[in-house]
Amino acid sequence: MTMTASPVQSDLHPSNPSAGNLAALTRPDFPLLAQTACLGQPLIYLDHAATSQKPRQVLAALQHYYDHDNANVHRGAHQLSARATEGFEGARAKAAAFVGAASPREIVFTRNASEAINLVARSWGEANLGPGDEVLLTVMEHHSNLVPWQLLAARTGCVLRHAGLTASGELDLEDLRRQISERTKLVSLVQVSNTLGCLNPIEQVVTLAHAAGALVLVDACQSLPHLPVNVAQLGCDFLVASSHKLCGPTGMGFLWAREALLEGMPPFLGGGEMIQDVYLDHSSWAELPHKFEAGTPAIGEAIGMGAALDYLNGLGLARIHAWEQVLTRQLFDRLRAIEGVRILGPSPEQQPDRGALAAFTVDGLHANDIAALLDSAGICIRSGHHCTQPLHRLYGIPGSARASLSFTTTPEEIDRFAEELEGTIAFLREHS
Repeated sequence: MTMTASPVQSDLHPSNPSAGNLAALTRPDFPLLAQTACLGQPLIYLDHAATSQKPRQVLAALQHYYDHDNANVHRGAHQLSARATEGFEGARAKAAAFVGAASPREIVFTRNASEAINLVARSWGEANLGPGDEVLLTVMEHHSNLVPWQLLAARTGCVLRHAGLTASGELDLEDLRRQISERTKLVSLVQVSNTLGCLNPIEQVVTLAHAAGALVLVDACQSLPHLPVNVAQLGCDFLVASSHKLCGPTGMGFLWAREALLEGMPPFLGGGEMIQDVYLDHSSWAELPHKFEAGTPAIGEAIGMGAALDYLNGLGLARIHAWEQVLTRQLFDRLRAIEGVRILGPSPEQQPDRGALAAFTVDGLHANDIAALLDSAGICIRSGHHCTQPLHRLYGIPGSARASLSFTTTPEEIDRFAEELEGTIAFLREHS
């Protein structure tokens, strides 16, 4: 039997009067967050948009697999292989349910979301795009949703276009509408920007794209851990995700695509596992989704991701989103009270469902200096271009600092971050 990790503590019940404060209820599950930093200060982790922390249930699932079930999947007749396969394919079923897929056959495991986008670009893109065909992106995209299409354009002669932003840092839907034409074959965009935090209107984009005969790919890395996402409701054609943003292990992600699309796409990589029959001069391919999964997969990581999805489902994505909305409003209030701080992207008042992060600049100061001094106080934030160089170039800045939240974040951590940030700014200005 494979081990099923308990998703969350028993006190996470809606009848619990403190159930709204998910941080108080979940932090005991995250051992890393209990450590102290330099000078004995509590560690404050505000870099969840880069990678999430892992609950003990995920760590236990990984350990259980390697302690009890370690074997290759699909190929063995013995009991260890059977249990490993059960856990691995069980994780696929959990991923399918998590995004509302019609079948686990629509879930292709990849190393990460970047590989999932590359899979679509290399397989669907090369088979369907040629000179003059257009792929419509946005200027806010992560490099993972820019570079694969640039490489595809160089190989096939297709043309890349980019929808712009509004003054508030949201997707300019009218600009996107103007750029869609009969030449548009794919619209690929992020659901929640990892820098602006804006929540893009995917359903409206899908309606516009499908009316022109184009498909839609959604990068859901920054949305799936924070709010309910259902591919049937979105109406998109492809969706990519990364385990390490979902409280799961690194080295694991997945592509969801409509089954009919996957059936028509050629394999991405060749090798073992993705074949039906191999001869010296030709081969035939395995059924979905294994046609796209060459070689021994990341078995333990898939099982760990399955445990992470159990954990998030146990909490409830709607509850996570509601709690993080409270935290995001507090974060914006505290940042806006600090002189010289400029926040990128829409405010919670402009877009209540925006992402739980704030990327910001400080007049006359470098983001790396701010992050380094905060780290000396035990506070972990991100600094740099966040893999969105074109976006930062559009704003005329080399980079920004970013604080990103999770359901494990406490109001007290946000207050201390703001206080330390204010002191850091004063120190840097005094000594610059």
